[in-house]
Amino acid sequence: MTLKRPLKTPPLFSAATPAQLAQVLRGFRKAARLAQREVATRGGLLQKTVSALESDPSSSSVETLYRLLSALSIELVLRSKGDAPRGPAGW
Repeated sequence: MTLKRPLKTPPLFSAATPAQLAQVLRGFRKAARLAQREVATRGGLLQKTVSALESDPSSSSVETLYRLLSALSIELVLRSKGDAPRGPAGW
């Protein structure tokens, strides 16, 4: 009889501000040991676009964000924050 190991649940990361999103995106890229140029090529983006997303994603389009997510093989998951307090920018 073979015992099956339970599948590991991938870690979840929360990003409540554009700055936090930038950190999470950069972290995923670095964990995958990919250069910005490699990710850009995979996502059909320019290296400077990946750099911009990793420094200030608030000025990027949703389409560009999804291209980067796809290039990193990650997905965006949304959930209700409930009654959590919001920051000064409403994030």
